[in-house]
Amino acid sequence: MRKLATFDDRDSDPTVITADLIRTVDDDTPNATAMLIEGGKILAIGSPADVEDAAAEMQLDPVRIDRRGATIVPGFVDPHAHPLMFGQMLTWVDVSPEKAASIPDIVTRLKVGAESLPPGTPIRGYGYEQRNLVERRHPTRYELDEVSRDREVYVMNASGHGGVVNTFTLEKFGITKDTPNPDGGEFFRDADGELTGELSDAASNVLTGLGGVKIGHHGPNFHLGDEPAEHQRQLDIVQQKFLAGGVTAIGDAQVSKREFAAYLGMVDRGELKVRVSMYFLSHLLDQVLDLGLTGPFGNAFLSAAGIKLYADGTLGGWTAYFPEGYVGDPCRTGQLYHSVDEYSGLVRRAHAAGLQTATHAQSPVAIRIVVDAIEAAMIERPDPDSRHRIEHCGLPDTVEITRMAELGIRPVNQPQHYFNWGEGVEQAIGTPGERFNPLGEFVHAGVPVTLSSDAPVAEPRPLEAIQTAVTRMTSRGHKLGPDSLRISAEDALRAHTLEGAKTLGRENEFGSLAVGKRADFTVLGDDPITSAVEDIASIPVIETWVDGRRCYSTAAAKSARPVGVRE
Repeated sequence: MRKLATFDDRDSDPTVITADLIRTVDDDTPNATAMLIEGGKILAIGSPADVEDAAAEMQLDPVRIDRRGATIVPGFVDPHAHPLMFGQMLTWVDVSPEKAASIPDIVTRLKVGAESLPPGTPIRGYGYEQRNLVERRHPTRYELDEVSRDREVYVMNASGHGGVVNTFTLEKFGITKDTPNPDGGEFFRDADGELTGELSDAASNVLTGLGGVKIGHHGPNFHLGDEPAEHQRQLDIVQQKFLAGGVTAIGDAQVSKREFAAYLGMVDRGELKVRVSMYFLSHLLDQVLDLGLTGPFGNAFLSAAGIKLYADGTLGGWTAYFPEGYVGDPCRTGQLYHSVDEYSGLVRRAHAAGLQTATHAQSPVAIRIVVDAIEAAMIERPDPDSRHRIEHCGLPDTVEITRMAELGIRPVNQPQHYFNWGEGVEQAIGTPGERFNPLGEFVHAGVPVTLSSDAPVAEPRPLEAIQTAVTRMTSRGHKLGPDSLRISAEDALRAHTLEGAKTLGRENEFGSLAVGKRADFTVLGDDPITSAVEDIASIPVIETWVDGRRCYSTAAAKSARPVGVRE
């Protein structure tokens, strides 16, 4: 029988840890300078004298650790990420803007990456964003043919919702200029009707082959399969990435059988060191209901959380649903993944069973469809604490924000999206794009703000997300929208800690530092609240602790060399 073990079942030694400042994100004791921890829990918090008195009263002889000059905050919570996909990307060729500024740069890097691969192995790259390339466009299949004409070449767009393949790949899967577009996806063509090699969303199904994960119209298919042992290696790599960013808890926002099996494999090895809450894809709703996974299931490190749905596509790939067309391309409208009735039925079934839903929705139309469906489901079965989520929630109308506050709907936003390509949203849909992720409007309306990375769309760097939420400055130095869209550093820190835990339904376990909660915390080189706003992202993560154990330290990371990560 499988035992849902943590990475270390032993009780941690009692420890007193002190720092210049501990920002607890707890209303009762917002600031402290010392904590007493044992067995993975916080036993006391306050001043060093308070904590030493508590240790003596409990007859404990704790280890003492002083982090002078540092600020301790709760472990960051990243409630929307794709860890296994991110791990896969980290074993592919990096063609992100920092590595490849042009299409010839992408081709060169792919060629170099191919040199270390066995013959016939697919060549995969990740991270290009067409608007950040010199050419301001996607590569074409002909340009990828320069990499290889006798094996698959695929570069995934930074949005994660498609990319470009070479001619060999199209021919291998029988895709011609006469192949119809699948529902929920597109094989792009030039003015003469010839395939360009670009594909989006459901069209990516061809890359998985007959043994791949087929998710129909329930969302984009970017589940490229590897051997189970390779998935374990990928999760090991990516777990260190999250810990290095100070992240101690994750919401996996797209769990299929592939992800579930990979996590269970990690559990079997006793190597799962971050807390994972799983959101199963909506095509698995019947199985989830049949198994009765509608209440708490799992343990403190791996648990079932709810159902992930898709309403529309992505703004980065211009597949979010704008029926009036995009300013950059009036003939392109994007797409909905379900009819309104079909989507509402899925939400109603999940809600009736007590399942939290998390729906990807970017456009005003898609967001309104989600709010309407949740409202209807809650009329049928009132539940004021259902905490339904809208993932990304890029451009909600103000009336929908008011309704979200009334219904308790929680948007889960990614400021790093507009840090990386915020100008692209304005180029795509015009001036309304400056409202992309209107965090300040959420705060003003009483809608709780939750921040996340959407890794691998952005790296899990919570401090970068916090800085961007405060400044709304893009990587190119462009300020996106008016000051009313910004939020304070205090609100941003809370959004990436306690509000993230609330969004996962786990605020009684972690998200703030208080007696009885898990000893999950991050040691920072400076205080993100009092630092200059332009310096928040550069604050070093010195240590990351989970369950009262140090799982990451800068010193240890510098002495270790990552294995298997392709540069």
